[in-house]
Amino acid sequence: MRKNIKTPDNKLPVAVGKNDSFFAAVYDVVRQIPKGRLTSYGAIAAALGAKSSARMVGWAMNNAHAIKPKVPAHRVVNRQGLLTGKMHFAHPNAMQKALEKERIVVKDDQVQDFKKIFWDPIVELAL
Repeated sequence: MRKNIKTPDNKLPVAVGKNDSFFAAVYDVVRQIPKGRLTSYGAIAAALGAKSSARMVGWAMNNAHAIKPKVPAHRVVNRQGLLTGKMHFAHPNAMQKALEKERIVVKDDQVQDFKKIFWDPIVELAL
């Protein structure tokens, strides 16, 4: 059974179902994270009904650089706000630079004020 989850403004429906790609659903959620906000691998997994699949979300983010339309993978960090995926970007500092361009402060690979800028897909997408 296919389930379509839509944002309040009906942008980019998230497809979740037996015949749909988990990675594609992850990318749909990540594309909805607003500039200047972050979420975690686990929050995305929970929003997709696969709470224990945070690592699989990480694998999807590792492959996001080749996906069109663009996936803002730099907006996904671990549950503590650490840039654990930075080694999968073209340059070791690329993730931090992309976040700083969005006015997110990062010190020693740690996002500052993480709880304040955290974007919870379950809440934000009213799932």
